[in-house]
Amino acid sequence: MSLSVQISHHLAALSPEQPVLIAGPTASGKSALALEIAERQGGVIVNADALQVFDNWRVLTARPPAQDEARAPHALYGHVSGTSAYSVGHWLRDATPFLTSGQRPIFVGGTGLYFSALTEGLVEIPPTPDSIRAEGNARRAQDGDHLGLLADLDAEDPQTAQKVDRLNPMRVQRAWEVLRATGQGLAAWQAMTPPPALPLETAYPIVMDADKDWLNDRIAQRFQIMLDSGALEETQANLPNWDPTLPSSKAIGAPELIAYLQGDMTLARAKEAATVATRQFAKRQRTWFRARMKSYHHISLP
Repeated sequence: MSLSVQISHHLAALSPEQPVLIAGPTASGKSALALEIAERQGGVIVNADALQVFDNWRVLTARPPAQDEARAPHALYGHVSGTSAYSVGHWLRDATPFLTSGQRPIFVGGTGLYFSALTEGLVEIPPTPDSIRAEGNARRAQDGDHLGLLADLDAEDPQTAQKVDRLNPMRVQRAWEVLRATGQGLAAWQAMTPPPALPLETAYPIVMDADKDWLNDRIAQRFQIMLDSGALEETQANLPNWDPTLPSSKAIGAPELIAYLQGDMTLARAKEAATVATRQFAKRQRTWFRARMKSYHHISLP
């Protein structure tokens, strides 16, 4: 079934009053689908991507361009300082008011945790002290990876260690920090989760199911488009205050372009490394969506 036929099918099944969820890996075209729904049926497009919230990376995080923002209301894009911490709890507090704003929300993004927090609930875990986060950062820097933190979880909190995304350094460190800060594992905290703000059965959930080879080709093409659209200039503007420990510094391609500007990598090598990192990120996204979004409506790509 062609993409246009699939989209027409979902639009016909979708009530203009019903909240919409659109999840998908990077470069899969989910923002374009959200815009089409908003233009045809109305609604406000609400960002559900953990990196597009930051104000210092517009090009590299592929935030919607100004011309798209002019075609339909957009929210929670670039509303957080690049020097700030921003968690899934912050996002849920920011996103929940759109459920009662009077405009149908269309949540779109690639951060699976945002969708699960919205539709499954999220427990409020006490914030991590800076000293413990610094210790976690130092451990990862010393070890060269997150495997030491993961070994601690395996030994001290096996319940969480079995559930955490073991290939995701940030998720592993977050679980380690919670255990150190509270004395209680992340899985135990999650067992106290309150009811969801948006039960899945009350929304129309869509996930973009992208073919790997098709998506990889788009990723390579899109990074070149980003360079042509000012990604290098954007990185130059971020260079004076660059801090690799900040959440905003996890923008895919940012470390590689920073390395180029600092003379540690050629531009060709930076482009290649950023493209590989984006493909790896997309693979993790697809794995999450397959495991956690089986009940969503699937749109097959290409």
